[in-house]
Amino acid sequence: MDEHPSSDDAIAVAQDLIGFIDASPSPYHAAETAARLLEGAGFARVSDAPAGGGRWLLVRGGSLVAWFAPERVGPGTTFRLIGAHTDSPNLRIKPQPDGARAGLAQLGVEVYGGPLLNSWLDRDLGLSGRVSVAGPDGGAVRLFRIDEPLLRIPQLAIHLDREVNDKGLVLNRQQHLAPMWAMASAEDPVRFAAVIAAAAGVDAEDVLAWDAMVHPVEPSRLLGLRREFVSAPRIDNQLSCFAAVSALARFAERAEQAPDTVTAVVLFDHEEIGSTSHEGAAGAFLGSVLERIWLAAGGDRAGYLRALTEGCCLSSDCAHATNPNYVDRHEPDHRIALNGGPVLKVNANLRYATDAVTAGRWVDACRRAGVPLQRFVTRSDLACGSTIGPLTAAQLGMPTVDVGAPQLAMHSARELCGVQDVSALRDAMVAFLR
Repeated sequence: MDEHPSSDDAIAVAQDLIGFIDASPSPYHAAETAARLLEGAGFARVSDAPAGGGRWLLVRGGSLVAWFAPERVGPGTTFRLIGAHTDSPNLRIKPQPDGARAGLAQLGVEVYGGPLLNSWLDRDLGLSGRVSVAGPDGGAVRLFRIDEPLLRIPQLAIHLDREVNDKGLVLNRQQHLAPMWAMASAEDPVRFAAVIAAAAGVDAEDVLAWDAMVHPVEPSRLLGLRREFVSAPRIDNQLSCFAAVSALARFAERAEQAPDTVTAVVLFDHEEIGSTSHEGAAGAFLGSVLERIWLAAGGDRAGYLRALTEGCCLSSDCAHATNPNYVDRHEPDHRIALNGGPVLKVNANLRYATDAVTAGRWVDACRRAGVPLQRFVTRSDLACGSTIGPLTAAQLGMPTVDVGAPQLAMHSARELCGVQDVSALRDAMVAFLR
């Protein structure tokens, strides 16, 4: 049985998670942060799947695949895979965002995914993302981030909405969510392109396009009387990304690569909007990389397809902890506690890909890691969410189990998880990879 960290060690791992999240305000930054962590563990970055075994990683936009492979594959070689996603619900900047009302310069935004819209009100916001830049190579991509409090979306005062506390807040996505960031001035107008060009270190006239978003600038931190919780943005699902790459790095550093296993981690973008993209779990990205790894190591397509069906994928996405103020919204016989350990997610209609066989593999991994296990199902009278697990299973034909760390305030601009659950998830992932 592996040894699970003490309380002090668990806090240190949670602090590492905080560093990961604060360095990753966008999916593109998250992929780069994960890549740097893996490079520190001896993984080499490539632009394609290379020949030969070893430790390699590939970044494509907001997605990443990293793998630890033997020199040659054979009839007994299989895949062991951990998947997660880098994106989180937020507000994205429109192509022509500059506007003004009531003497204030504003930015036009589009809602990405399914955020709790009210959580973005009255919060100091920065900007991050990537820009496409004109150049001799036909356009380069530069990441940018501005962690200064540039923007704010002020809520209407209660004096002008007397029933808000009794009837609830209703926000129109077009009318009520445009952030303000300067006084409007005809003599000195604010231009979004110029601001992000400066942040990216390029000339404004060279900016061709952007994938830009707002993010909360308040630093992540430990919270609670005994520092038992992590308060941070983007816990869903950067906690899983951090745990997955940390587990792969630890696994590789111990030189535990089995000659009959291709061990890999994939971090997808676009999960929050359905995963249908060239970098998403519903696309060909992962399958094409895995097949090229297989063929470069001397395998054939028939062997590749067999290895997929005999392998196993661990899909990790955060799970709903039981909210103490809304216990009636949760399945009464499946209470999920913060700091209660990783969660095994099950749904009879396969909104999660877990079945008895793959569940058994995760239960065994948790036991070997010495971490507690919780089991989640949603109430039968409520719709169940989903994640990359069913999509990955369907795309690859690979047995898959859906798991995650418990959290509260999912899809809020500021979320909450338990300190102990961060290291517990990582350690169970290491045991799964073995």
